[in-house]
Amino acid sequence: MSVSRDIALVDELRAMPAETPWVEFKGNNTDPDMIGKRCSALSNAARIEGHDFAYMVWGIEDGSHAVIGTAFNPDLHKAHGQVLQFWLANSLQPSIAFSFRVVEHPLGRVVLLEVPAATGTPVSFNNIAYIRIGSATPKLADYPERYQKLIERMQPYRWEQGIARQYASGDDVLSLLDYSHYFRLTKQPLPDNRTGIFDKLEADRLIMRDVGGHWNITNMGAILFASRLSDFDASLARKGIRFVAYDGKNRAATVTHRLDGQKGYAVGFEGLVGYLNDLLPKNEHIGTVLREAHPLFPELAIRELVANALIHQDMTITGAGPQVELFSDRIEISNPGAPLMKPERMIDLPPRSRNESLASLMRRMGMCEEQGSGLDKVIAIVEVFQLPPPLFRVEENSTQVVLYGHRSFAEMTQDERIRACYFHAVLKFLSGDKMKNASLCSRLGIDPKNAAQTTGVINKALSAGLIRVADPEHPRAGYIPHWA
Repeated sequence: MSVSRDIALVDELRAMPAETPWVEFKGNNTDPDMIGKRCSALSNAARIEGHDFAYMVWGIEDGSHAVIGTAFNPDLHKAHGQVLQFWLANSLQPSIAFSFRVVEHPLGRVVLLEVPAATGTPVSFNNIAYIRIGSATPKLADYPERYQKLIERMQPYRWEQGIARQYASGDDVLSLLDYSHYFRLTKQPLPDNRTGIFDKLEADRLIMRDVGGHWNITNMGAILFASRLSDFDASLARKGIRFVAYDGKNRAATVTHRLDGQKGYAVGFEGLVGYLNDLLPKNEHIGTVLREAHPLFPELAIRELVANALIHQDMTITGAGPQVELFSDRIEISNPGAPLMKPERMIDLPPRSRNESLASLMRRMGMCEEQGSGLDKVIAIVEVFQLPPPLFRVEENSTQVVLYGHRSFAEMTQDERIRACYFHAVLKFLSGDKMKNASLCSRLGIDPKNAAQTTGVINKALSAGLIRVADPEHPRAGYIPHWA
């Protein structure tokens, strides 16, 4: 932690007109039980007040907030025969990442205790939760209205609002983040002064105010707009998207192209999609006049599936990021983390993301489709191209989508035919229609004269429980998904 930042933080806390529910000043009172109760009370109060941290500061006079210094040494202090910090960690439930820091302030020695705000549950000391009301520290249970407010304010940890770079100067922010891309993608005019730039970045929670006129760059700000991901912590840098192309159908084939994303997702997205499309195999189609080359994989599908991998990944899984692998017959797009819904329901159900703020901003910038429509359009354009259906595969701590190149009905596997039938039934249902034998013939590229082949696929999908007859009394009415 920066010494200059801690000094600036102490000065900012001292500048407050009075103690707050999330800040308390002490002279030399180091009673362990007092500290434990205050940790619980301050943590709970900070969440109610909308702050991420609460503070106790030793060496500051309570009334005047003057620095008077302290001899308190948290590393040597004992609590009931144990080292204070070890005892305190065991006495707080749940365990929170509090931090004691000695600050050599120009006016005297100060000790700062930083306490994270409560997140999943109220913080208790020896199984009793406390709260700050004025200078008092009563039991939280005695104030049900404050308990209810705390429960309403507590939210699960959001990776996007974590800090990627703390105590950055204004110049650092403008150097580390490609802010011009932010204004271009969000279709906002670039302000003519730094204050206007910072106000806009802060409004979208890409940066947050820190102490001493400095800024914190959030994880969302860095992962989307970093000029170089390597300028940030290695755990975030490894979230850059990786691309590998093989000259064959498996990973034993020669690697022909490799690209490790060095820019934030928003900064590098268009370049990545363009790079992929330039490398994709092409099928030639002879039109009425000209010979035209069509990509083996639809660009819209590639764009949407890559964006989905970025949005829906589990950012808390370290050492892994999104990956795109191109083979001669397919493209595989994977991301860390299992999906939050069953793969077969990804098409029809509204998407659930671990990174809602990230997803919302990416949609605003046009990097992917509006909520709930992206995968529908992927499946629809796959049908237009008469490609085998995508495969959504869930493995331990990862999700993978496989998009295949063109194969005729005869070349598709039985599983692919059944999956195509199910997806087709879903698309028909979502458009207010029902799947018929004739519509599936068209989807699979089967001549209507050979409709018996389609009937066989439908029967297998019925047996697998993926579809059902829309109206049992009128079997010719068509078919709908099993969950409809």
